[in-house]
Amino acid sequence: MTTGGRTARVSPTAHATGYLWYRLGLSDAALVTPRGRRLDRGFRMLTGMARALSGISLEALMLARHVGIDAVLSRAIEEGRITQVIEIAAGLSARGWRLRQRFGDRLGYVETDLPAMAAEKRRLLGAAGLLGERHRVMELDALVEDGPQSLAAVAATLDPAQGTAIITEGLMNYLSPRDADAVWHRIAEVLAGFPAGLYLSDLYLMQENRNAAMAAFGGILQVFVRGRMHVHFRSADEAGQRLRDHGFAHVTLHRTRDLPETREIAKTRGGDRVRILEARR
Repeated sequence: MTTGGRTARVSPTAHATGYLWYRLGLSDAALVTPRGRRLDRGFRMLTGMARALSGISLEALMLARHVGIDAVLSRAIEEGRITQVIEIAAGLSARGWRLRQRFGDRLGYVETDLPAMAAEKRRLLGAAGLLGERHRVMELDALVEDGPQSLAAVAATLDPAQGTAIITEGLMNYLSPRDADAVWHRIAEVLAGFPAGLYLSDLYLMQENRNAAMAAFGGILQVFVRGRMHVHFRSADEAGQRLRDHGFAHVTLHRTRDLPETREIAKTRGGDRVRILEARR
Protein backbone atom coordinates (compact mmCIF):
# COMPACT_ATOMS: atom_id res chain seq x y z
CA MET A 1 0.00 0.00 0.00
CA THR A 2 1.40 3.42 -0.90
CA THR A 3 1.68 6.25 1.60
CA GLY A 4 -1.06 8.06 -0.31
CA GLY A 5 -3.28 4.98 -0.07
CA ARG A 6 -2.76 4.68 3.65
CA THR A 7 -3.49 8.39 4.11
CA ALA A 8 -6.73 8.11 2.13
CA ARG A 9 -7.85 5.15 4.21
CA VAL A 10 -6.79 6.26 7.71
CA SER A 11 -7.38 10.02 7.54
CA PRO A 12 -11.22 9.90 7.72
CA THR A 13 -10.98 7.65 10.77
CA ALA A 14 -8.50 10.02 12.42
CA HIS A 15 -10.81 13.01 11.91
CA ALA A 16 -13.88 11.12 13.12
CA THR A 17 -12.16 9.71 16.21
CA GLY A 18 -10.63 13.10 16.92
CA TYR A 19 -14.12 14.55 17.19
CA LEU A 20 -15.28 11.53 19.19
CA TRP A 21 -12.65 12.26 21.85
CA TYR A 22 -13.85 15.86 21.99
CA ARG A 23 -17.48 14.80 22.26
CA LEU A 24 -16.57 12.44 25.12
CA GLY A 25 -14.66 15.13 26.99
CA LEU A 26 -11.18 13.76 26.27
CA SER A 27 -9.95 16.46 23.91
CA ASP A 28 -9.70 20.19 23.37
CA ALA A 29 -11.58 22.34 20.86
CA ALA A 30 -8.19 23.10 19.28
CA LEU A 31 -8.20 19.59 17.77
CA VAL A 32 -11.73 19.74 16.34
CA THR A 33 -11.89 20.02 12.55
CA PRO A 34 -14.88 20.76 10.29
CA ARG A 35 -14.24 17.42 8.59
CA GLY A 36 -14.33 15.68 11.96
CA ARG A 37 -17.70 17.23 12.79
CA ARG A 38 -19.14 16.10 9.44
CA LEU A 39 -17.71 12.59 9.67
CA ASP A 40 -18.92 12.17 13.24
CA ARG A 41 -22.53 12.26 12.05
CA GLY A 42 -21.89 9.39 9.63
CA PHE A 43 -19.80 7.59 12.23
CA ARG A 44 -22.64 7.71 14.75
CA MET A 45 -25.08 6.37 12.16
CA LEU A 46 -22.80 3.42 11.41
CA THR A 47 -22.04 2.69 15.06
CA GLY A 48 -25.76 2.89 15.83
CA MET A 49 -26.42 0.38 13.06
CA ALA A 50 -23.64 -1.87 14.36
CA ARG A 51 -25.05 -1.75 17.87
CA ALA A 52 -28.57 -2.51 16.64
CA LEU A 53 -27.36 -5.56 14.70
CA SER A 54 -24.77 -6.86 17.17
CA GLY A 55 -25.52 -5.31 20.54
CA ILE A 56 -21.92 -4.08 20.61
CA SER A 57 -21.02 -0.43 21.25
CA LEU A 58 -18.05 0.77 19.20
CA GLU A 59 -17.90 3.92 21.32
CA ALA A 60 -17.53 1.80 24.47
CA LEU A 61 -14.79 -0.25 22.80
CA MET A 62 -12.87 2.85 21.70
CA LEU A 63 -13.33 4.59 25.03
CA ALA A 64 -12.12 1.51 26.91
CA ARG A 65 -8.98 1.19 24.81
CA HIS A 66 -8.20 4.92 25.01
CA VAL A 67 -8.71 5.24 28.75
CA GLY A 68 -7.00 1.91 29.41
CA ILE A 69 -3.83 2.90 27.56
CA ASP A 70 -3.83 6.22 29.41
CA ALA A 71 -4.13 4.40 32.73
CA VAL A 72 -1.23 1.99 32.20
CA LEU A 73 0.99 4.72 30.76
CA SER A 74 0.19 7.14 33.58
CA ARG A 75 1.19 4.60 36.20
CA ALA A 76 4.54 4.05 34.47
CA ILE A 77 5.13 7.83 34.41
CA GLU A 78 4.11 8.24 38.06
CA GLU A 79 6.51 5.44 39.04
CA GLY A 80 9.35 7.24 37.24
CA ARG A 81 9.97 4.45 34.74
CA ILE A 82 8.85 6.47 31.70
CA THR A 83 9.72 10.10 30.94
CA GLN A 84 9.30 10.24 27.16
CA VAL A 85 6.71 8.89 24.72
CA ILE A 86 6.41 8.28 20.99
CA GLU A 87 2.84 7.82 19.79
CA ILE A 88 2.67 6.23 16.34
CA ALA A 89 -0.31 7.17 14.13
CA ALA A 90 -1.49 9.64 16.77
CA GLY A 91 -4.07 11.17 14.42
CA LEU A 92 -6.09 13.84 16.21
CA SER A 93 -5.93 12.17 19.61
CA ALA A 94 -5.42 14.60 22.50
CA ARG A 95 -3.44 12.14 24.63
CA GLY A 96 -0.23 14.15 24.28
CA TRP A 97 -2.00 17.37 25.29
CA ARG A 98 -3.73 15.71 28.25
CA LEU A 99 -0.60 14.03 29.60
CA ARG A 100 1.53 17.13 29.16
CA GLN A 101 -1.08 19.07 31.13
CA ARG A 102 -0.94 16.46 33.88
CA PHE A 103 2.80 15.80 34.07
CA GLY A 104 4.31 19.02 32.69
CA ASP A 105 8.03 18.92 31.97
CA ARG A 106 8.36 15.54 33.67
CA LEU A 107 7.24 14.16 30.30
CA GLY A 108 8.46 14.61 26.73
CA TYR A 109 5.90 13.66 24.07
CA VAL A 110 6.39 13.08 20.34
CA GLU A 111 3.24 12.62 18.27
CA THR A 112 3.80 11.03 14.88
CA ASP A 113 1.81 10.25 11.77
CA LEU A 114 2.04 10.13 7.99
CA PRO A 115 3.00 13.50 6.43
CA ALA A 116 -0.47 14.95 5.72
CA MET A 117 -1.88 14.10 9.15
CA ALA A 118 1.31 15.18 10.92
CA ALA A 119 1.12 18.55 9.17
CA GLU A 120 -2.52 18.97 10.18
CA LYS A 121 -1.80 18.04 13.81
CA ARG A 122 1.20 20.37 13.94
CA ARG A 123 -0.87 23.22 12.55
CA LEU A 124 -3.73 22.73 15.01
CA LEU A 125 -1.53 22.33 18.10
CA GLY A 126 0.77 25.15 17.03
CA ALA A 127 -2.12 27.57 16.50
CA ALA A 128 -3.31 26.83 20.04
CA GLY A 129 0.18 27.32 21.49
CA LEU A 130 0.33 23.70 22.64
CA LEU A 131 3.67 22.71 21.09
CA GLY A 132 7.16 23.19 22.48
CA GLU A 133 10.51 21.55 23.01
CA ARG A 134 8.88 18.84 25.16
CA HIS A 135 5.87 18.30 22.88
CA ARG A 136 6.55 17.81 19.18
CA VAL A 137 4.87 16.42 16.06
CA MET A 138 7.01 14.45 13.59
CA GLU A 139 6.43 12.50 10.40
CA LEU A 140 6.65 8.73 10.76
CA ASP A 141 5.73 5.84 8.49
CA ALA A 142 5.48 2.72 10.63
CA LEU A 143 6.10 0.48 7.61
CA VAL A 144 9.53 1.81 6.64
CA GLU A 145 12.66 0.26 8.13
CA ASP A 146 15.01 3.23 7.82
CA GLY A 147 15.26 6.80 6.62
CA PRO A 148 14.00 10.08 8.10
CA GLN A 149 10.40 8.85 8.53
CA SER A 150 11.36 5.61 10.29
CA LEU A 151 10.71 4.85 13.93
CA ALA A 152 14.46 4.58 14.52
CA ALA A 153 15.00 8.11 13.18
CA VAL A 154 12.30 9.55 15.44
CA ALA A 155 13.65 7.65 18.45
CA ALA A 156 17.14 9.02 17.75
CA THR A 157 15.85 12.50 18.62
CA LEU A 158 15.11 11.38 22.21
CA ASP A 159 17.37 11.11 25.24
CA PRO A 160 18.84 7.57 25.20
CA ALA A 161 19.23 7.66 28.99
CA GLN A 162 15.51 8.03 29.70
CA GLY A 163 12.74 5.43 29.96
CA THR A 164 10.62 5.49 26.81
CA ALA A 165 7.16 4.31 25.83
CA ILE A 166 5.80 3.68 22.32
CA ILE A 167 2.04 3.64 21.67
CA THR A 168 0.10 2.27 18.68
CA GLU A 169 -3.57 2.83 19.44
CA GLY A 170 -5.96 1.86 16.67
CA LEU A 171 -3.18 1.09 14.17
CA MET A 172 -2.25 -2.57 14.20
CA ASN A 173 -5.57 -3.92 12.95
CA TYR A 174 -5.14 -1.97 9.73
CA LEU A 175 -1.95 -3.94 9.01
CA SER A 176 -1.55 -7.34 7.42
CA PRO A 177 -0.03 -10.02 9.68
CA ARG A 178 3.31 -9.67 7.90
CA ASP A 179 3.39 -5.88 8.29
CA ALA A 180 2.21 -6.08 11.90
CA ASP A 181 5.00 -8.51 12.79
CA ALA A 182 7.57 -6.20 11.18
CA VAL A 183 6.27 -3.21 13.15
CA TRP A 184 6.31 -5.11 16.46
CA HIS A 185 9.86 -6.24 15.77
CA ARG A 186 11.01 -2.68 15.02
CA ILE A 187 9.34 -1.35 18.17
CA ALA A 188 11.11 -3.95 20.31
CA GLU A 189 14.45 -3.17 18.66
CA VAL A 190 14.05 0.57 19.21
CA LEU A 191 13.00 0.20 22.85
CA ALA A 192 16.08 -1.94 23.50
CA GLY A 193 18.11 1.26 23.12
CA PHE A 194 16.59 2.82 26.26
CA PRO A 195 17.07 1.83 29.92
CA ALA A 196 13.34 1.09 30.25
CA GLY A 197 11.08 0.34 27.31
CA LEU A 198 7.29 0.11 27.36
CA TYR A 199 4.98 -0.69 24.45
CA LEU A 200 1.23 -0.06 24.74
CA SER A 201 -1.55 -0.87 22.29
CA ASP A 202 -5.10 -2.09 21.97
CA LEU A 203 -5.35 -5.79 21.14
CA TYR A 204 -8.17 -8.14 20.13
CA LEU A 205 -8.41 -11.92 20.40
CA MET A 206 -10.31 -14.15 18.01
CA GLN A 207 -11.53 -16.40 20.81
CA GLU A 208 -13.20 -13.40 22.47
CA ASN A 209 -14.63 -11.90 19.29
CA ARG A 210 -15.63 -14.82 17.06
CA ASN A 211 -19.43 -14.89 16.77
CA ALA A 212 -22.19 -13.65 14.46
CA ALA A 213 -22.58 -10.39 16.36
CA MET A 214 -18.91 -9.52 16.00
CA ALA A 215 -18.97 -10.50 12.32
CA ALA A 216 -21.78 -8.02 11.70
CA PHE A 217 -19.99 -5.40 13.77
CA GLY A 218 -16.70 -5.94 11.92
CA GLY A 219 -18.37 -5.77 8.53
CA ILE A 220 -19.90 -2.38 9.26
CA LEU A 221 -16.66 -1.05 10.68
CA GLN A 222 -14.76 -2.08 7.55
CA VAL A 223 -17.16 0.01 5.47
CA PHE A 224 -16.16 3.08 7.46
CA VAL A 225 -12.40 2.44 7.32
CA ARG A 226 -12.54 1.48 3.62
CA GLY A 227 -10.66 -1.77 3.91
CA ARG A 228 -10.08 -5.01 5.72
CA MET A 229 -9.37 -5.11 9.43
CA HIS A 230 -7.16 -7.87 10.85
CA VAL A 231 -7.36 -9.72 14.16
CA HIS A 232 -3.84 -11.05 14.65
CA PHE A 233 -4.14 -13.50 17.54
CA ARG A 234 -6.40 -16.42 18.45
CA SER A 235 -5.61 -16.39 22.16
CA ALA A 236 -3.75 -14.53 24.91
CA ASP A 237 -1.10 -17.27 24.96
CA GLU A 238 -0.45 -16.86 21.25
CA ALA A 239 -0.23 -13.08 21.55
CA GLY A 240 2.21 -13.30 24.44
CA GLN A 241 4.44 -15.79 22.65
CA ARG A 242 4.53 -13.82 19.39
CA LEU A 243 5.47 -10.61 21.15
CA ARG A 244 8.15 -12.37 23.18
CA ASP A 245 9.48 -13.81 19.92
CA HIS A 246 9.87 -10.22 18.69
CA GLY A 247 12.01 -9.34 21.70
CA PHE A 248 9.71 -8.28 24.53
CA ALA A 249 10.61 -9.77 27.89
CA HIS A 250 7.30 -9.25 29.71
CA VAL A 251 3.84 -9.21 28.10
CA THR A 252 0.57 -8.49 29.89
CA LEU A 253 -2.88 -8.40 28.27
CA HIS A 254 -5.05 -6.39 30.62
CA ARG A 255 -8.79 -7.05 30.60
CA THR A 256 -10.65 -3.76 30.71
CA ARG A 257 -12.88 -5.09 33.48
CA ASP A 258 -9.76 -5.51 35.65
CA LEU A 259 -8.43 -1.96 35.31
CA PRO A 260 -10.04 0.45 37.80
CA GLU A 261 -10.18 3.19 35.18
CA THR A 262 -12.10 1.07 32.64
CA ARG A 263 -14.15 -1.21 34.88
CA GLU A 264 -17.39 0.74 34.39
CA ILE A 265 -16.86 1.08 30.63
CA ALA A 266 -16.36 -2.69 30.35
CA LYS A 267 -19.89 -3.23 31.67
CA THR A 268 -21.17 -2.01 28.28
CA ARG A 269 -20.90 -4.70 25.60
CA GLY A 270 -18.03 -3.62 23.41
CA GLY A 271 -15.98 -2.14 26.21
CA ASP A 272 -15.17 -5.72 27.24
CA ARG A 273 -13.99 -6.83 23.77
CA VAL A 274 -10.58 -5.13 23.78
CA ARG A 275 -7.42 -5.93 25.75
CA ILE A 276 -4.76 -3.38 26.71
CA LEU A 277 -1.40 -4.73 25.65
CA GLU A 278 1.51 -3.84 27.93
CA ALA A 279 4.85 -5.19 26.71
CA ARG A 280 8.20 -4.38 28.27
CA ARG A 281 11.76 -4.82 27.12
